[in-house]
Amino acid sequence: MKPTDKAQGGGARRRKAPTPRSGACPICRKPTATAYRPFCSKRCADIDLGRWLGEAYTIPVEPAGLDDTGEES
Repeated sequence: MKPTDKAQGGGARRRKAPTPRSGACPICRKPTATAYRPFCSKRCADIDLGRWLGEAYTIPVEPAGLDDTGEES
């Protein structure tokens, strides 16, 4: 486990948001379906939504109010 995982709360393993490959579902890697693009099915779309809502995916950000040196601005 990386030290930043603990600092972000709880030590739960965080995932990066999936990056879709052309024609492959980011959850199961099956071919995508037009109706659920970029996913292959409603099931995979719901799995991804659940991961976002459960905060399994994170987008790295810098704390507000700090400049590049780490001091408050």
